[in-house]
Amino acid sequence: MDLFGDLPEPTNDPVKAKQQDEERGEKRKRDVSSEETEVEDQNQEEKKVCKDLPKLMGFVSARRGEREEMQDAHVLLPELTVTNLPSQVSRLAYFAVFDGHGGARASQFAADNLHHTLVSKFPKGDVENLEKLVRKCLLDTFRQTDEDFLKKASSQKPAWKDGSTATCMLAVDDVLYVANLGDSRAVLCRLEQAEDSGKRKCVTLALSKEHNPTIYEERMRIQRAGGTVRDGRVLGVLEVSRSIGDGQYKRCGVISTPDLRRCQLSRNDKFVLLACDGLFKVFSADEAVQFVLDVLENEKVEQKEGQSEEAGRFEAACQRLATEAVRRGSADNVTVILVSIAF
Repeated sequence: MDLFGDLPEPTNDPVKAKQQDEERGEKRKRDVSSEETEVEDQNQEEKKVCKDLPKLMGFVSARRGEREEMQDAHVLLPELTVTNLPSQVSRLAYFAVFDGHGGARASQFAADNLHHTLVSKFPKGDVENLEKLVRKCLLDTFRQTDEDFLKKASSQKPAWKDGSTATCMLAVDDVLYVANLGDSRAVLCRLEQAEDSGKRKCVTLALSKEHNPTIYEERMRIQRAGGTVRDGRVLGVLEVSRSIGDGQYKRCGVISTPDLRRCQLSRNDKFVLLACDGLFKVFSADEAVQFVLDVLENEKVEQKEGQSEEAGRFEAACQRLATEAVRRGSADNVTVILVSIAF
């Protein structure tokens, strides 16, 4: 039996002995560091599991309607990747609808770029007051997206005059942040117990605020900037008072600062509906939500191969809602996004 089998060979060279001691010390440091990293990764995974986050799935339906061109754009990212997330955040998701006017370039630019700007500005690493930082991130993201598009639009010959609304929903774990410009909208379907019957009833919660020149605060800002409101429009032309793009109206009080809403999700929440005004011209928010619920409760809805029953019903509800809006006479583009919520 070799008593020295696990030991280094003896040496009379002090320099060599010192080098060997240093190498062994560095190896121990690496081993400890590796173990700490593994424990930290395991803790992160446990944190994500323990949070019991809702599963969000997005479904979209778009109709050109009677318009010659489809000027709406949309984005569905149930998993938005951000490196070095704050320690208290496990997952991000992003859904957005953009209703263009004067062309499709502003809406498409926003759909292509806004979430990338959002990722670059999202809080990183250890942070305090996450909610405040997320709000600042959204405000800065909208401002930057607007500035970037206006710079590109003004460099064209002739200059682009496109503009777009924006309704963007960012899910930070189980909290929704909705940023909105213009007259596209977001609503939440929440099921609550009815006091009289004991049955669950639907409550429609607005997650966005419309911006048009007929609203007092909007009109006052436009007038202070030297603009006018005629026939409910900025300078008698533009229907919205906040937008991305519309460079020719920015000097008249039209701004790109979004309205921000925060919503803590609960197990009573069924879905979020995001849509352009092409839907809400022929549906009230309550009617649209109830229409979706009726389809979800319809047992005759067929699923595609490999699709779950729930996913099939949400997709059918999304498609049927957009189709019904056109059937009811909406002459505008119609884009509908449904985001299902399942704990």
